[in-house]
Amino acid sequence: MTIRDIARLSGYSLGTVSRVLNNHPDVSEKAKEKVLAVVEEYGFQPNANAKHLKMQTLSAIAVLVKGTQNLLFADILEQVQSLLQSSGEDVYAAYLDEDADEVQYALQLTQLRHPKGFLFLGGDLEYFKEEFSGITVPAVLLTNNARNLGFKNLSSFTTHDVNAAEQVIDYLYQRGHRRIYVLGGNRSSTQISAKRLLGVQQAMERHGLPCDLEQIHEPCRYSMEDGYQGARRLLERAPDLTALYALGDVIALGAVRAIRDLGLRVPEDISVVGYDGTAFSRYSVPRLTTIRQDTAQLAQRGVQALLDSIQRSAPPVHDFIPHELLEQESVCPPGQ
Repeated sequence: MTIRDIARLSGYSLGTVSRVLNNHPDVSEKAKEKVLAVVEEYGFQPNANAKHLKMQTLSAIAVLVKGTQNLLFADILEQVQSLLQSSGEDVYAAYLDEDADEVQYALQLTQLRHPKGFLFLGGDLEYFKEEFSGITVPAVLLTNNARNLGFKNLSSFTTHDVNAAEQVIDYLYQRGHRRIYVLGGNRSSTQISAKRLLGVQQAMERHGLPCDLEQIHEPCRYSMEDGYQGARRLLERAPDLTALYALGDVIALGAVRAIRDLGLRVPEDISVVGYDGTAFSRYSVPRLTTIRQDTAQLAQRGVQALLDSIQRSAPPVHDFIPHELLEQESVCPPGQ
């Protein structure tokens, strides 16, 4: 039995089945019960740590997801799996901790399972620079730019994070905000968050605003809980802030709850902007103003580049995917 069989028998998509078998929190109880009932009835066995799917063939495409609570990656993964399935490919999907070494995991997987290709959702360029030469099969990195690494078997597609972050600061400045702080990620130069922080600095310098990251940035992991705790820390040391730019929607959602728990209002007291444009941003209260990444294009371009490389040894492709600032309900001028 394969994951595809479980999807067919349960009536759920490959992405949903993957999240159930990986014990991912973003799954309804109804879906979880149905999928696990099929698993029990037909005797499908995930591996010992219950976090990775059992690979059913030696020629599957491996999809490695960086971060277990990243809502954007969950969306992209479901689309990637559907596209690969439509192309007749078997898929192995694994969620890794956001601080894990995804390239080292891929190297171990190469020795054990011999996948025909890799698709990385998120990644630290330092790991790629130091270790990726050991991977010889085609690979694609989504949401980070690997162009400067120069590997012949590695393509990459990403939103232009620097420009997008500048757009957020410009927007907040135009709405009258001058005390803008940033929440999420870390300052490592090879992480995705570093590019967003660079965009923040460049825009703030243009507007003559304070841009010392030690003062205006509060690091945290990409989860609602960490966004919640990070926002509380930030408000303790910067109670005069009027706008908060969270480097991920999942962080922003936690921050909104923290602001409300402290007796403040969004956006009347503190405006909040996220990053990703996940479906949750449309259903939060208030609806979250955010940078919308085009997950459909990211998935389509990534899968096509990987299949082209596997099937006809096509050269690597590196490209930026358009984004948009989705203006919703979580920003207003300060003092309103």
